Amino acid sequence: MNWLEQSIMHTRGVARGRVGETHELSEARQGKFHYTMGPYSDPVMSIAPGDRVIVDTRDAFEGKIRTEQDLPSQKLQVPFLNPQNGPIMIDGAEKGDVVAVYIESMRPRGDNPRGTCCLIPRFGALTGTDYTATLNEPLPEITRKIDLDEEGVYWSRRVTLPYKPHIGTLSLSPEIDSINSLTPDNHGGNMDVPDMGPGSITYLPVRSPGGRLFIGDAHACQGDGEVCGTAVEFASTTTIHVDLIKGWQIAWPRLETEALLMTIGSARPLEDATRIAYNELVRWLEKEYGFDRWDAYMMLSQCGQVRLGNFVDPKYSVGAAISKKYLATAS
Repeated sequence: MNWLEQSIMHTRGVARGRVGETHELSEARQGKFHYTMGPYSDPVMSIAPGDRVIVDTRDAFEGKIRTEQDLPSQKLQVPFLNPQNGPIMIDGAEKGDVVAVYIESMRPRGDNPRGTCCLIPRFGALTGTDYTATLNEPLPEITRKIDLDEEGVYWSRRVTLPYKPHIGTLSLSPEIDSINSLTPDNHGGNMDVPDMGPGSITYLPVRSPGGRLFIGDAHACQGDGEVCGTAVEFASTTTIHVDLIKGWQIAWPRLETEALLMTIGSARPLEDATRIAYNELVRWLEKEYGFDRWDAYMMLSQCGQVRLGNFVDPKYSVGAAISKKYLATAS
C-alpha cells in the first residue's frame, strides 16, 4: 500500500485522498504578491478540500537580482522579501481545524533556470545583525548565480549539489496579527525546514476562517541552518494537494513523510525552538499513539531526530522527529 493511503491527510481529511479540481495560480492571476501573512489581504482564490493548485512562485528576491554584479543592498528593500502567493481560501476551514498541504512536485521555472545565493549585509549566522548587535563591520556583499535543473544544482565546476527542492515559507493566517513573511511562528511562515519538499505533508493549524493559505520562497537546495542567510533561491512551479482535517487541534505546524513524523517550533533562542518542537512531539505521541508521556520523553532522548530549519531569521526554526517504525511500540 502506498504510504499516502495510510497518511493522516488521507485517513482523516475531508477528501480522504481524492483529488478534486485543479487550479492554476500563475503570476498573472496572483497579481499582487504579499509580504505579510494575516487575515486582512484579499483572497486570490477559493478551493475545496482535495483540490490541487499549481503555483508559480517567485524567488525570495522577486527576481530583482539578475546578475552577479547586482548587490542586495542596491536592489532589495527590507522587509519586502519572500513574496508570497495567496491567500488561498479552503472551503469549510474554521478555527480548531487543520489544513494539510501535500507537496506533489517542484520544478524550476523559466527557459534557463538559475538560482541565487547572496551574502547580505548584517544578515546571516556568522555576522553581526540587528538582533545580535556587534561593532564588527558587515561581511563582504557577494552574489552568486547558479545554474540548476531537476538533475542538479551546479554550484561550481568543482561541485554539483543535489537538486532537493523545498518550500521555505508555508503558512496559514494568524487569528488577528499580520506577520511578515520572514518570520516563522506557530502559524507556519518562513520555517525553511528542508524536509518540506516533494513527498511531504505539512499540517497547519487554522485560526482564521478559510485558513488563508500562503506559499512561497522556493529553495533548490539548502543545508541545515541556511547559515549564510540564503539558500539557492529560485522561481518554481510548485504543485500542491490541499485537504482539510476537521476538529484536529494542534498548536504548532507538523510534518509527515513516508518515514517520519515531525513537529516544528520557532523561537529565539535556538534551544527554545527545540524545546517547543520536542514538547509538541511528546504530547503528540501521548495523545494519539498511546505512549506514556514520560516514557515518550525518555525514548526520544534515544531516537529523536532534530532538523535545523534556519537560525538566521527573526525567529529560528527546529523540527523534532521520530521514525514511524517506533509508533507501534507503545506498551
